[in-house]
Amino acid sequence: MSAKTLSDSDLSDGDLWVFGYGSLMWSPGFAFVEQVPARLIGEHRALCVYSFVHRGTPEQPGLVLGLDRGGACRGIAFRVADEHRMRTVAYLREREQVTSVYREVKRSVWLGDDARRRISALTYVVDRGHAQYAGRLTPAEQLRLVRQGHGRSGANRDYVLSTVRSLEGQGCRDPHLHRLAEGLRDDAPVHR
Repeated sequence: MSAKTLSDSDLSDGDLWVFGYGSLMWSPGFAFVEQVPARLIGEHRALCVYSFVHRGTPEQPGLVLGLDRGGACRGIAFRVADEHRMRTVAYLREREQVTSVYREVKRSVWLGDDARRRISALTYVVDRGHAQYAGRLTPAEQLRLVRQGHGRSGANRDYVLSTVRSLEGQGCRDPHLHRLAEGLRDDAPVHR
């Protein structure tokens, strides 16, 4: 399955904004000149992607975040200098499009709490037609998958807890993720 990416013309010249809503918030992995709390409207953060590489395997999948239809999502917008734009896009494609489960898109994002500061940001939205789309799982199913998941980037449990810490650092709560994190904090540390 081929990755769904933007054309070079869609990635116009000038500084590039990237919207992070999961691990990009706490581990962007690219150079940026500014980071600003941001809000995207029309899609929400959801544990809706079976992870076969970064936080699980095909035999024991983990569960990672995607932007799914409806609602809104708080995250971080990163401004990347023009001279690093294409290098950053290449890095993000290698990281986010390993199995082509996301669609690379540009979305309107509002910076801070100022409705007048709207920018267009590169982000990754789940492809609901992909085999790794997990849809709506029960909280118990999510907890089981996160507990078992361990992949190239480490334990799935650490991924969820790091995302929750990042949200808390911004003064945000994601009720669903916070409930899941409470269940994970009750667990003994994961050792592999």
